[in-house]
Amino acid sequence: MRDGGELIVEYLVRERVPYVLGVCGHGNVGLLDALYDRADAIRMISTRHEQTAGHMADAYFRVAHRPAATLTSCGPGSCNIPIAVACAFMDSSAFLAITANVPTSQFNRAPFQESYRHFQADFPSVLKPYVKRSWQPTRVDMLPTALRQAFATMLGGRPGPVHLDVPFNLFKESAEGVDVPEPGAWRRGIDSRSGGDPDTVRRAFELLRDARRPLLWVGHGVALSEAGAELTALARRLEIPVIFSPNGFGTLDMTDPLALGFLGRNGAFSANEAARTCDVLLAVGVRFDDRSSSSWIPGYSFNIPPTKLIHVDLDVQEIGRNYPVHLGIVGDARTVLRQLLACAEAGPAPDAAARRAWLADCAKWQRQWEEFIRPDAGSDAVPLHPRRVVEALRRVMPDDGIVVPDSGVHHNWVVQFWKARRPGTVLNTWGFSAMGFGVCGVLGAKLAAPERPCVAVCGDGGFMMRPDVLCTAVEYDIPAVWLVWNNFAYGAIRDIQTGLLAKREIATSFVREATGTLYNPDFVALARACGVDGLRVERPEELEPAFEQALRAGRPFLLDVHVDRDIKPPGVGTWELPPLPHAEPSFGARRTQ
Repeated sequence: MRDGGELIVEYLVRERVPYVLGVCGHGNVGLLDALYDRADAIRMISTRHEQTAGHMADAYFRVAHRPAATLTSCGPGSCNIPIAVACAFMDSSAFLAITANVPTSQFNRAPFQESYRHFQADFPSVLKPYVKRSWQPTRVDMLPTALRQAFATMLGGRPGPVHLDVPFNLFKESAEGVDVPEPGAWRRGIDSRSGGDPDTVRRAFELLRDARRPLLWVGHGVALSEAGAELTALARRLEIPVIFSPNGFGTLDMTDPLALGFLGRNGAFSANEAARTCDVLLAVGVRFDDRSSSSWIPGYSFNIPPTKLIHVDLDVQEIGRNYPVHLGIVGDARTVLRQLLACAEAGPAPDAAARRAWLADCAKWQRQWEEFIRPDAGSDAVPLHPRRVVEALRRVMPDDGIVVPDSGVHHNWVVQFWKARRPGTVLNTWGFSAMGFGVCGVLGAKLAAPERPCVAVCGDGGFMMRPDVLCTAVEYDIPAVWLVWNNFAYGAIRDIQTGLLAKREIATSFVREATGTLYNPDFVALARACGVDGLRVERPEELEPAFEQALRAGRPFLLDVHVDRDIKPPGVGTWELPPLPHAEPSFGARRTQ
């Protein structure tokens, strides 16, 4: 007869969960004891901080498209994981967050580390805004139902993290007649790949076919649905240009002539110009968030209406959230794209002359953008020009290499200038934008794709929030690479102060208070103290050799890259923080239809 801990572990094994990531505590030792006996089938990775475990699990899912689990103890241990859970939730990524709680016999008696002031053992309330659902079984016989429902909820429809809160005693108690559910019987027959209503899909196809200036906008939903082939086929069949949200990068090869780049404030001019002048927009698996949509101000990124919007998403709540839709289709991205392809194969081709004129305009905008950014290409400036860093890394990285940008100004440069050739090769913290995601997530990406190079591009501020990752990489021989974007600042916020607040800088640069001199630790020395190799890069000619050395090393590696802190990425849209006035683009201009 299995105890509760053994039951949980056996179910995870049957679900083919490869890793449990987390930190020990008195509250979860019972589950650790059960994991000890199944080390042959599921690997426990002990991180130095719970947030690290959560970001690793998040990134693992984005690459592998199957979930890992996290394990945290009661009280402060579990309070360290909400940032990572929220980050996954906002970006439609999934993992099972197992938190331990106090014994049921001590509920509401204020034992060590119980959250009891509003409700007994109340940790599920902490995670409620950031998970699809929480379960808190109070008897061992409740565990099978909670586990199978948790996995069905986590992976059904729009993916997202779920939460299992387990009182301490359940790990070691047992009950008669409790069987481990078989996922094949309960979950694997559930199909979430729903299609759209055939009549609505046909109308959508006719709108696209007959449009004079049609455009496709694709996001994480296309990547998660593994619909890159269908997207590429539809775009080429109907000769429709494609623009991207960050987690949709590479679903169409971004060197393809139809690929116009990233949309938004720090996107490509060609993407924004196409988006604000198109007459029909097919948006697939995207949220119309403020950074992509230039804070919904007409004429910077979109003009909806008069642009007719066709919005396809698995989550009905995203359709019509910020713009009125001409047609809304609730469905899986790959299934709906296949339906549209079937319509294209059966119906007449679009008007060739109209398409040629539209594609010629798009090509002209691409040339204009290239001419605008050309003067900075190959800059020999010291400190390093930010674009030079991004483009040097892109030249060295193989097409299947995975880049994991952290939140910060460096992220703006990556999404503006990185050309991904395959889906799932740029993992972004976009919705919640948690600092630490890239720093920690690169370890999860490497666990999911051990044969592919994985590089975190992280700011100096973000890296210092989670430098414990170096120890985890050494302990478990995870050969990730960290590119620390060293500009002695929380650069994105400093840019707001210098751009919108009359250069009134405070608390955004790393300085010695007494002297005002810029300060950062010696990142290379820090890495070496943890057993990680490191190099400092200060000159342009050092970039590519250093990147090549790090990728070839086959062990954890840190690059301390000194980047010019005063060069801002060019704006081609806008972003508003009311009541502050929004900035105008540095290239291009607002254009209403």
